Amino acid sequence: MTAILGISAFYHDSAAALVVDGEIVAAAQEERFTRKKHDAAFPQLAVEYCLQEAGLRPEQIDYVGFYDKPLLKFERLLETYLGFAPSGFESFLQAMPVWLRQKLYLPRELNRGLGGAYKKRYVYTEHHESHAASAYFPSPFDEAAILTLDGVGEWATASAGYGRGNQITLTHELRFPHSLGLLYSAFTYFCGFRVNSGEYKLMGLAPYGEPLYTKEILEHLIDLKPDGSFRMDQSYFNYCTGLTMTSKKFDRLFGGPPRKPESPLTQREMDLAASVQQVTEEIMLRMARFIHAETKCKSLCLAGGVALNCVGNGRILRDGPFDDIWIQPAAGDAGGALGVALFIWYQLLNNPRTANPLDQQHGSLLGPRPDVGNIQKYLDGIGAKYKFYADEDELCQVVARLIGSDKVIGWVQGRMEFGPRALGSRSILGDARSPAMQSVMNVKIKFRESFRPFAPAVLQERVSDYFDVREQQPSPYMLLVAPVQESQRLPVESGKLQGIDKLKQLRSVIPAVTHVDYSARVQTVDPERHGRYYKLLKAFEQQTGSPVIINTSFNIRGEPIVCTPEQAYRCFLATDMDVLVLENAVLLKEDQPRLKPEEVDKYLAQFQLD
Repeated sequence: MTAILGISAFYHDSAAALVVDGEIVAAAQEERFTRKKHDAAFPQLAVEYCLQEAGLRPEQIDYVGFYDKPLLKFERLLETYLGFAPSGFESFLQAMPVWLRQKLYLPRELNRGLGGAYKKRYVYTEHHESHAASAYFPSPFDEAAILTLDGVGEWATASAGYGRGNQITLTHELRFPHSLGLLYSAFTYFCGFRVNSGEYKLMGLAPYGEPLYTKEILEHLIDLKPDGSFRMDQSYFNYCTGLTMTSKKFDRLFGGPPRKPESPLTQREMDLAASVQQVTEEIMLRMARFIHAETKCKSLCLAGGVALNCVGNGRILRDGPFDDIWIQPAAGDAGGALGVALFIWYQLLNNPRTANPLDQQHGSLLGPRPDVGNIQKYLDGIGAKYKFYADEDELCQVVARLIGSDKVIGWVQGRMEFGPRALGSRSILGDARSPAMQSVMNVKIKFRESFRPFAPAVLQERVSDYFDVREQQPSPYMLLVAPVQESQRLPVESGKLQGIDKLKQLRSVIPAVTHVDYSARVQTVDPERHGRYYKLLKAFEQQTGSPVIINTSFNIRGEPIVCTPEQAYRCFLATDMDVLVLENAVLLKEDQPRLKPEEVDKYLAQFQLD
């Protein structure tokens, strides 16, 4: 037996992953255990979970891999500060202490995190090698082109190459400071959202605007080439040396200073979001066409934070040259932990690889699972009222009826998801046919901006009935955006409403998951990956005729997705959720003790708005 532990830490979204004899046994982000969003500390609790899942101790691990090369990253930081000196001195003073105290002494930090029990070697891959490995090795392809896109690793901000058999080869890269991820983050910052967590919001905001600033971006900010490579005019940006993303010159180009966080959104922000989204999609599409021409591969694998831009992914699938694409569900830094572990097993140890037609990611359900007996003990211990359904089919019929009666359901089943998306294990569910459900779930349950769209979960065998994709197109990880089928749309009076007011128009028979541009971020649900979740959708289809429900993550704004039944119960009580399903136990809100307003406020105050 060969056990390999992969670790990502100290930058953003720490995680651990365990691979045993090539099989992905466990993977989880540290934030789920510590309850600190995007926790960047050593993933102590995630490591402990992975080892426990495999029944191993640290001294039984054969290899420990780290997802990037800190010395090479430090070289980039020093060269950048020297290249822009004397500008950036304040930023330099802020960055150096943590490097001199922690990041330059990574073996010491890893030894400390593993309790000194691991005595073997550490393996360091480059950041984009980890992304590429996480994209290709779990994929369902025997060979594929590879594209990785993010803010920055060591020097690379994008890389391209191919995977064949048990090896990956990266042939091209884009280097810092020219970065699609940082370009998108600059607009995220300028529109008043938090960098490294608000990019989803910018993507969700884009359909409310018009791409009026695309010309300015292409003429002033970037010099875009036919192959998708580009250079950025750094005079408009401040991320190399400053404490902000954009400069005063950026302000002048786009009509004033950045929007203040939490202030009202204006048409300018909507149009800026639409513009940078259009540019991002064009860059992604050009890069995809380039690497297809280079490799002649029929399939493409994607990873890196920009690969979470599911609108861009959908464009590549619809308009690009590839027959199929596969995106690592934990495409950001967390997925690097899995990537380095798989890189060691296949690339360095030269073990054979056989592609699984479904993929090797196991639905990305790689986290801890709750014990049914412990759930009952917990609920009995706190005096909660619940009904226990031993029969799974009866449970699904009951919950399906509750969804169909406009109830909002907290759903905790099986192993927790690895990656930023809730995929039916730690989810909040609702009826996609309800005209009011998007607003209710955003404002009263998620405590987030009303404009943000929700994703549909749809039976895979019926996905093409509702969305413009090929028949049974798999999208189990909610990483593809597709248009709602014309046959499911409702007529809308053109130009009647503008901006956020577009929300008031019903656009389809599933209005709660239809964005204002008729798009939807689709999750397909199949029996092989999803088990009970699939049975729930089948029961809902039998009762209502609709194979589509809302699936959003089980958390409130600023909170990591819930991990344990205890966390789920607290979130359930503090929000306007109607029903909580903890494995076989169904709890109705009206049967539970009501929290006092000050208790709700205390719960919400734990989580910093993002």
